[in-house]
Amino acid sequence: MNFLGRLFNPKQKESLVLVDISAGSVAGAYASYEKGAEPSIHYMRRVPIEMRGDEPHEKAMLRALDLLGASLIRDGAPALARHAGSGSVGGVLVSIDAPWQETTIRTERFERTEPFTFTKRMVAKAVEETSTPAPGMFLADQSIIGTILNGYETREPYGRKVRRAAVIVLTSLVNEEISKTIISTLRGLFHTSDIFSIAGSSLRYQAMRIAFPHEHDTLILDAMGPLISVALIHKNLLVAVAERSENVSTREVGGWVEQVKGALTELAKQYPLPRTIFLLAQEQDAPVLEKALNTAELKELWLSVNPPKVIRVLGNHLSGFIRQTSPTLPDLPLLLMTLYWPHRPTD
Repeated sequence: MNFLGRLFNPKQKESLVLVDISAGSVAGAYASYEKGAEPSIHYMRRVPIEMRGDEPHEKAMLRALDLLGASLIRDGAPALARHAGSGSVGGVLVSIDAPWQETTIRTERFERTEPFTFTKRMVAKAVEETSTPAPGMFLADQSIIGTILNGYETREPYGRKVRRAAVIVLTSLVNEEISKTIISTLRGLFHTSDIFSIAGSSLRYQAMRIAFPHEHDTLILDAMGPLISVALIHKNLLVAVAERSENVSTREVGGWVEQVKGALTELAKQYPLPRTIFLLAQEQDAPVLEKALNTAELKELWLSVNPPKVIRVLGNHLSGFIRQTSPTLPDLPLLLMTLYWPHRPTD
């Protein structure tokens, strides 16, 4: 049985450490899973990344990760034990965002004149042959986030007869040295080699599909940290991601809106923009950012007199999917990680 199968065996209860690494903070949680019940999250903590002088950004991030790890061991493991019966975990899921990773989306196509059987082995071979990381970069995550057979998206594609097929692949590359340090830190903290990494944009897209299954054409605006990421969902598939690496504080609302407009403009050059924007932001920032989007002059990007609809995603949107025993305020990225895990694609 592979790692993913071992880590979540639906016949028994399993616990997991969740770690979110973004540009401005790191966060961690303990979650437990059991067949027939909603996931439970028992402890959450977010630690800001605080720079000291002119030190490299990654040094400050790794220091914050050490602080987070100490809190998870000291306070989180006992909280898990109180609610789940044991403080031990089966593995670690780590979500990594820019600037620590680079995300690309590509499409692998298969077409023949005669019908052929579409197989997992065929896809694995094609993806492997086109996956060559640049020097100094580590392939942290390669997720197949959509499959199209004969022009239609298909959730269970393998073993079917087709003439045309395509898979959409999201790849995340992480600086090799930073990746080694993150993995080493997590292994030392939790004494496990079962560490599964994924690009934050890929994880949140897949979790949002679960939380909002009827929204097939949307924009997901991720404003959880100082960087801006906009994912475009077309016909229920993630087709493009635009990121702005400028360190724009959410307090500088005017500059933030301009960066969002820049990302939307980049996407609009290639695709028609959906009229729904899901806003992912910290609870304290979300009302201000939602108001800024609703009052910004964005209509010209849609060639319409009507502005797009902005939906601020809140922790209570996920309350029907996740049980939280932790007394702290909901942390949206950690909730989305909790939601993602039992629905993830596995071999």
